[in-house]
Amino acid sequence: MITAEPTMTNLFLQMGLDESEDAITRFLRTHQLPAGVRVADAPFWSDAQRQFLADQLKADAHWALVVDQLNEALHADAVEQRAEAEAAAVTENDPSTIPAR
Repeated sequence: MITAEPTMTNLFLQMGLDESEDAITRFLRTHQLPAGVRVADAPFWSDAQRQFLADQLKADAHWALVVDQLNEALHADAVEQRAEAEAAAVTENDPSTIPAR
């Protein structure tokens, strides 16, 4: 039974990862996921880690909020890229942004 308070630090500890602040930051920066990849389906998890994440989300369990925060952090680049693409599309289709001739 998991009794630790659900925090990002404790989640990393629970999954057997380095839980230091620097290690978490580095992990999040170097393990970004494409938009279509669910956090529990990421290729870098062990089977046990993958199962833990999926179970927590599926059951809306004690750790679900922190797992969701992990999901958001691992998709930060994908979200930013999508926002930039949407902004570019709006600008491209907005007649007021076309320079006068």
